[in-house]
Amino acid sequence: MNFPEFFAAVPRLTAYDPLAELLGAGDGIIEYGYADVVRLAGHSCPTVAGAYLMTHKALAGLYPGAHPVRGEVRVELPAAQSEGTTGVSASVIGLLTGAAGEGGFKGLAGQYARRNLLRFGAAIDGDLRFTRLDTGASLVTTYHPEIVPPLPEMRALMPAVLSGTANAAERQEFGRLWQMRVKRLLIDHFDDPALVVCRA
Repeated sequence: MNFPEFFAAVPRLTAYDPLAELLGAGDGIIEYGYADVVRLAGHSCPTVAGAYLMTHKALAGLYPGAHPVRGEVRVELPAAQSEGTTGVSASVIGLLTGAAGEGGFKGLAGQYARRNLLRFGAAIDGDLRFTRLDTGASLVTTYHPEIVPPLPEMRALMPAVLSGTANAAERQEFGRLWQMRVKRLLIDHFDDPALVVCRA
């Protein structure tokens, strides 16, 4: 798949996975880019971008000046996994942090467990809560994509695209405008403190 060029310009996330190192998958240093989460989700949208942004910002805050440790962070979401786009976000978060639900890795001799580090229905005032297992430090993140609204031209094309009556040129333009918004979220507003709010 040929991705839009801006994917490569999105800041990458580098993590250390001690289990990967233990089991011989290199030195345990894993680098993720936005294209990786798009491959996982199968599409690029404000939700996928938001999950990437919130995880990136939270891990940077929890591990200042160091690589976040994959598999050593619990992530909680307020909604049920089946509600809205929660499952999509959870998949992205799980890839980047190693946190998994009931089907996750159960560990080796009581170590390196990933199971039940991704939890739903949590009582939190925000979109996500990230907690380091070693120190107990937590950050709550809230995502505000409404500060980067879709362009009116995209809104105008949406009914025809979704109903199947749009022609090829209109579908192509819709996709271009859709990704233009994602680019603004991930590139133009990456460091905008109003887009992703982090608090202890």
